Amino acid sequence: MQMVLVPGFWLGADAWREVIPAIEEAGHTAHPLTLPGLESRDADRSRIRVRDHVDAIVRAIDETGGDERDVVLVGHSGGGPLAYAATGLRPDRIARTVYVDSWPLGPGGSVAPDLPAADGQVELPDWEDFEDADLVDLTDEQRDEFRRIAVPEPADVVAGPIELTDDAHRRAVPATIVACEFTPADLRSWLDGGEPAVAEVGRLERWDVVELPTGHWPMFTRPSELGALLAELADR
Repeated sequence: MQMVLVPGFWLGADAWREVIPAIEEAGHTAHPLTLPGLESRDADRSRIRVRDHVDAIVRAIDETGGDERDVVLVGHSGGGPLAYAATGLRPDRIARTVYVDSWPLGPGGSVAPDLPAADGQVELPDWEDFEDADLVDLTDEQRDEFRRIAVPEPADVVAGPIELTDDAHRRAVPATIVACEFTPADLRSWLDGGEPAVAEVGRLERWDVVELPTGHWPMFTRPSELGALLAELADR
């Protein structure tokens, strides 16, 4: 399987470095992405929009050059809804979309509109601004390294509406949600309670939830386990 890895906010392809060995040892090929504007702190982010990131994911799928349904598309955090939008543009290529501590958003949804932007970009917030559950298992050394490599996120990608296409085929692609800082029971209670943020999950034809208990960044805190889990999902 070809596995396209979409990082969450403030991160590039290098975030998957310690996850990839387990994927490749299982015989799959990893394609970690750095999305437009995230190449460096000096990159021009002023004109980057949601669709630019979605298009970059689609290009990565196309560049694998494979056959029908030979791609597992993985999106972490804010990369999850972007991966979902890309799923609608290439439903015939994607065998499964995996949402790592994330889930798909419905039409017109935005990932994190409340995060403060300045000069067209959103900086990685202070650690005190995150929930305690986000930071489980993230050591001081890992926090320092994360902040060192973090690149500001284009403001429109953070707060802009996500355009979705081809509802029927997009929702028919099998999906797996990797629950890190919440549980499957939490997700189902949100669905049963009519929580708008997760409404699109309930519209998927085939989806399941698997647990990987840790904080919001398992590629740092439990990379080997995450890689093995992704490989297992690809083997399905």
